[in-house]
Amino acid sequence: MSTANPLPPVVDAETWRGELAELRVREKAATRELDAIAAQRRRLPMVELPEYTLMSADGPVRLADVFDGRSQLITYHHMWNPGARWQCPGCTGWTSQFTRLDFLEQYDARFVIVTNGPIEEALAYRERVGNQMTWYSSADSSFGADMGAPPGAGFAVNAFLRDGDTVYRTWHTDGRGTEQLGHVHGLIDVLPYGRQEEWQDSPDGWPQHATYSEGITSKEIGRLYGAEA
Repeated sequence: MSTANPLPPVVDAETWRGELAELRVREKAATRELDAIAAQRRRLPMVELPEYTLMSADGPVRLADVFDGRSQLITYHHMWNPGARWQCPGCTGWTSQFTRLDFLEQYDARFVIVTNGPIEEALAYRERVGNQMTWYSSADSSFGADMGAPPGAGFAVNAFLRDGDTVYRTWHTDGRGTEQLGHVHGLIDVLPYGRQEEWQDSPDGWPQHATYSEGITSKEIGRLYGAEA
């Protein structure tokens, strides 16, 4: 079956292997640079945090107890629009990929979602879209704002270390810095047409659309995975 989209040049196998080898030199260099970045990340200093209280499905909980006995914690700060039935599709889609997190137990770590929305709304939304992570609310706390994700603003990821009841903030990222933590963008980026977004450097004629104008919506995630019919 032919396609209306332009196609990459067709070459013999030897030429293809040569060009792939050239690309892999850059890919391997990028991998080594990511290793070096991770090494620098492990050497970052940290900052001691005050005591925060979040809301869980079972009521108020100290940040130190969100670790659930572990020494390390990652939080994803989910964007929240008060009262909206369907929240940010980017956050909803990105977090939906984490269906198995038990492997983190071997690393003495936990990964949870924190949102500025009320816990009742957050838990209802979690069920609506079929999310399998543990959710907490910082609606009655400055935690979200202090961690780079204030109400009405964007999303963020933070990492923490616990020593007894004392919690330290060790790392933060937002925007496209979150991409490396999941598989969604990595899989799409190896496709011949990539993300097909207009900001990307693609050959002339490649299918492209406005950034964030395509992709699965929160409502579609609910239909596929959640309680939403």
